[in-house]
Amino acid sequence: MIEVKQLTKRYGGTTAVKDLTFTVDPGQVTGFLGPNGSGKSTTLRMILGLHEPTSGTVTVEGRPFRSRPRGLRHVGSLLDAQEVHGGRSAVAHLSALARSNRIPRRRVDEVLERVGLAEVAGRRIGGFSLGMKQRLGIAAALLGDAPVLLFDEPLNGLDPEGVKWVRDLFRGLAAEGRTVFVSSHLMSEMEHTADQLIVIGRGELIAAESLEEFSARGTRQSVMVGTPDTEILRDLLAAEGAAVRADGRLLTVTGLSAARVGEIALVHRVPLHHLSTRSGSLEEAFMELTADSVQYLAGEPR
Repeated sequence: MIEVKQLTKRYGGTTAVKDLTFTVDPGQVTGFLGPNGSGKSTTLRMILGLHEPTSGTVTVEGRPFRSRPRGLRHVGSLLDAQEVHGGRSAVAHLSALARSNRIPRRRVDEVLERVGLAEVAGRRIGGFSLGMKQRLGIAAALLGDAPVLLFDEPLNGLDPEGVKWVRDLFRGLAAEGRTVFVSSHLMSEMEHTADQLIVIGRGELIAAESLEEFSARGTRQSVMVGTPDTEILRDLLAAEGAAVRADGRLLTVTGLSAARVGEIALVHRVPLHHLSTRSGSLEEAFMELTADSVQYLAGEPR
């Protein structure tokens, strides 16, 4: 378990994190979301004791992480897959981590096998692709068989097969009762992976709730309508105040219920081949609820 209480971090006159309070529970994958510059990386670094909070507290399994003499046995983390010595081999890199944390040498071979790098274990890391470095970073996080795992943008550089593998890995780790905390900007993957969400903006908490709750409260439902008379129905629905987007013979309608769309079509004798309601996506909810917290907008002066 990770417990963050009234956590604040200031750099001079800039407040990166402000009065954050949340809990990350074991047994589930918790996604950590926020726009660029929202304070996610700063928060992760404070959890790991790399940055000292200005005020507030953060504990992992009931204690500050800095108090753990063999950290990898308690928390496994991947913050930046590029922060490795390119001249070392993968096996040398992990062996050094194992020795410094008193982890059995056999774990090095086990995690290299698990992440799919066993065949390149002796190669220098400098020749690895970004995806291979991500796998190596995940291997390092798994090395100590820790109950708490933190990952910052773990999917960067991975191909579709690698993304699916990571998704299954995180779910498997959570099913073992571990605390899995994942920061990512890929909403589609969080939608397939996360059970709970922590969402921040400009360093402040926006939401701490289930994926379903967050997606539902931040979006409007839309109605999908299939008809051969798209132009006629589109004009009728627009006259009722609906927003309508056409894609061939399929209309996406917001602002009216499915029942009302069906009534309008019936009255005007417009045939329907399809009528269904679609809930909003995580990405739509995120964009809507963090709109006021976006720090860097494309095309705007700074």
